[in-house]
Amino acid sequence: MITKDKRVRVSAKAIIIRNSRILLMRAEDQSGVFYVLPGGGQKNGENLTKTLKRECLEETGAEIIPGKLRFLRDYIAKNHEFADENRTFHQVEPMFICRFRRFRKNARLIPDTLQTGREWVFLKDFKKVRIYPAVLKKIISPSGRFKGPIYLGDVN
Repeated sequence: MITKDKRVRVSAKAIIIRNSRILLMRAEDQSGVFYVLPGGGQKNGENLTKTLKRECLEETGAEIIPGKLRFLRDYIAKNHEFADENRTFHQVEPMFICRFRRFRKNARLIPDTLQTGREWVFLKDFKKVRIYPAVLKKIISPSGRFKGPIYLGDVN
């Protein structure tokens, strides 16, 4: 049986922790406020480091220094809570530990759909917020330590 292959999107994500806080994109939907890691889709011919720098600047105005890859996850929509919105969506997310340099003055922000801003969230409050992927609450401790394997699997 021959099946038509669907495209897999690569979306690089930045884990930026500074002064016991994590930088997140804030968004809002019909259920209220939620957060995601800054980052986004890799363009053809662009390496992941460039993707991280470009996306963080566009979404948050932050200049960052990408570090090492820490986590990798699959997100196969048909297996999760948003399956009804797009069952065929499949995204691979490499998550890198990044260092914050500064917010660039006069940065031309290009917010994502539903994005309402950026926010430094205290790690001690991290478990109380609605964040995607929710697994981040388990793998980033209140002290800013990381735990778990590099490959997280198909999780949300």
